[in-house]
Amino acid sequence: MVQGTTSDAGKSTLVTALCRWLKRQGVAVVPFKPQNMALNSAVTADGGEIGRAQAVQAQAAGLTPHTDMNPVLLKPNSDIGAQVIIHGRALSSMDAVAYHDYKKVAMQAVLQSHQRLSAAYPVVMVEGAGSPAEINLRAGDIANMGFAEAVDCPVILIADIDKGGVFAHLVGTLALLSESEQARVQGFVINRFRGDIALLQPGLDWLEQRTGKPVLGVLPYLMDFHLEAEDAIDIRQSAKAAEVLKVVIPVLPRISNHTDFDPLRLHPQVELTFVGPGQAIPAADLIILPGSKSVRADLAFLREQGWPAAINKHLRYGGKLLGICGGLQMLGMQIDDPQGLEGAAGSSAGLGLLDFSTVLEAEKQLRNVHGQLCLEAAPVSGYEIHAGVSNGAGLNAAVRLDDGRADGGMSADGQVLGTYLHGLFERTEACSALLRWAGLREVQHVDYHALRERDIERLADLVEAHLDVERLRQLCGL
Repeated sequence: MVQGTTSDAGKSTLVTALCRWLKRQGVAVVPFKPQNMALNSAVTADGGEIGRAQAVQAQAAGLTPHTDMNPVLLKPNSDIGAQVIIHGRALSSMDAVAYHDYKKVAMQAVLQSHQRLSAAYPVVMVEGAGSPAEINLRAGDIANMGFAEAVDCPVILIADIDKGGVFAHLVGTLALLSESEQARVQGFVINRFRGDIALLQPGLDWLEQRTGKPVLGVLPYLMDFHLEAEDAIDIRQSAKAAEVLKVVIPVLPRISNHTDFDPLRLHPQVELTFVGPGQAIPAADLIILPGSKSVRADLAFLREQGWPAAINKHLRYGGKLLGICGGLQMLGMQIDDPQGLEGAAGSSAGLGLLDFSTVLEAEKQLRNVHGQLCLEAAPVSGYEIHAGVSNGAGLNAAVRLDDGRADGGMSADGQVLGTYLHGLFERTEACSALLRWAGLREVQHVDYHALRERDIERLADLVEAHLDVERLRQLCGL
């Protein structure tokens, strides 16, 4: 099990790297995260929902994503509450206190999934969540040491030296664990190091002497590296071409599946800008309304920021507007939530740009889909994760799906397009068609899946070059 001293220490990255490293050796390995809190999710082969990080780790292991890889997923819908998803299915929304009491039940789901995976694979590579040293969360823990103790799992502790204070993070985390938990930690990995390793060596020697634990390796800082973020929005841009398409995305409080936009962020001809609270929407060729976990609340936020006026001005000047999932629902006439699934029960007027309305229903739509865009009949692949059911004349098939359904719609003037499909830009043909629609004349073809595969391979190379692979094989029982 890989645990971290902080969030974003590199747990997901290291698990991904270890999965590919083991796969290269012909070892059947499966990723596993007992509990995940994230608004970026993926649809599994068995029709459920898991964190996107585990879907990427599945790719690294050469597997199709399955709900057992992430049996408990929490999708925040307020500052104190979240939708609880068990074995890929939404159970209910709970506040933090109610979920704390529910964790005994959730732990049974975690252990069931782990047992099934352990029976099918010789190595289960586990990722922790946040930090194991969160004192207020230790009672009934199912995400870190509580799980490791329950299944008798060895632990590697990773820390990010780029943040600073790496030795304090490691020693302090270890000090806050119980004696049995301290004994469970088999070594440290230091992540994102820049510079001459010789200058770090005195610190490594001190750390091993102070704790009695080995440093299993130091991973260097990777430039031009991309791995889908578990939660935080990645705003890094690569070098851009002379002619760029300007794309703007308003950041909503409950923005979901913002990994949709990674192919755009990495595209050499796209200048991607995320606009936050209090910021004006700048001039753009394309504005994208993203997915949302709380569509009516995020639509109200959009209005509070004054962004609809900027969107309407953008359209008057000939700009393009794309809505994805919750963003699609915002484009319609009305959004009804009679059961209070995403907040207080009620209705909200949409932006009125496409003629349809949406009703939120308890049963989520979860599908991996393929089809053709209305633009250039370009082949497209993606996935649906939504509670809304939309109906109306404005849904004139932005996408024709292979299962016979029509998805989304486009305005009569061709300026506004909406779809329920996440992952819309991942397939090269669809991405290129959408960029041409938005105004880019000559589009460079970029293979997003090849980029992701390249970086997974780079991670496995780092394991080989910088970590104690013999000790890692021992910890994996090999």
